[in-house]
Amino acid sequence: MLSIIIPTYNEQDFLPYLLKSIRAQDYKDYEIIVADANSEDRTRQVARDYGARVVDGGLPAAGRNRGAQAAKGEKFLFLDADVYLPGKDFLSKTIFEFDSRALDLATCYLEPISDKKVDILFHRFYNQYAKNLRFVTPHAPGFCIFVRRHVHEAIDGFNESIKLAEDHDYSKRARKFGQFGFLESAKIPVSVRRFDRDGRANIAIKYALCELHMFTIGGVKNDIFKYRFGYDTKEKTNYDNKRDI
Repeated sequence: MLSIIIPTYNEQDFLPYLLKSIRAQDYKDYEIIVADANSEDRTRQVARDYGARVVDGGLPAAGRNRGAQAAKGEKFLFLDADVYLPGKDFLSKTIFEFDSRALDLATCYLEPISDKKVDILFHRFYNQYAKNLRFVTPHAPGFCIFVRRHVHEAIDGFNESIKLAEDHDYSKRARKFGQFGFLESAKIPVSVRRFDRDGRANIAIKYALCELHMFTIGGVKNDIFKYRFGYDTKEKTNYDNKRDI
């Protein structure tokens, strides 16, 4: 069984797109666990309406860990609430590749839910950058991580003391216990709402500084980058234009 684990906070507007795309999959051997950080909106009810199990979460690292603790599967797929699975065969293709290549940790290349050239170029750059570094330090963003249970448990899950890039710390530690790879069979569409909220130049600088911090000092354990979990407003336009559910 595949356990799909989604940390949330006030995601009543985006979560239905993801859950609908999961329900549309032709691969059916899965469970959905939503680890919610005490949302103030209808996130929990939305999750239950789509058949997900809801557990108490926290910040993303804590939410993923709480979800994994409740999971029944031997394979985990960590997703964020503002992504979705494109096409009905996303899970069947990626799980087949994950198993046939005997991978223990994997992610997909990214595709922005945006028609803006700057967003497309940014994500192409990231894909190539992450691919080039895969043998040096694995980059598996938290919004799409496939991992086997025994690897997750071997590293005691995500480090909850890390404030930013806890997913890359997780990938780096997990790599020591198994084979890492990028799945070639499908891309994962990702939201650009953080770009819209914080500004593309600010995000690029923040990511570059965070990467430098990871390489030189290690995980970011203070709030120097002012990370905020959750959103106050709905930015839906790009979903309406590009979703394939």
